[in-house]
Amino acid sequence: MPRSGGSYTTSDLSRKSGDIIAEALRRPVTITQRNKPRLVLLNIDDYERLMRRSDARSAGTIETMPDSLFADFETAVEAYAAEDEGLKS
Repeated sequence: MPRSGGSYTTSDLSRKSGDIIAEALRRPVTITQRNKPRLVLLNIDDYERLMRRSDARSAGTIETMPDSLFADFETAVEAYAAEDEGLKS
């Protein structure tokens, strides 16, 4: 069955696809190739849950950044620039 904690090789996938799919319906399964993780098989419910979470993320711009965060950002940039100038002198 699994090598270690739901991990199979690509060769295992060719030979034991039914068993691996059955396990992937219960929990995520890692597929390795040349001893490196390459794929994860997971059931549709887990996949949809991950996709819903990723949709909740958003990107902002400096214009939409809260003023307090922008002030912290500006202070950090000024400190970095001053430090960089000090190293050049």
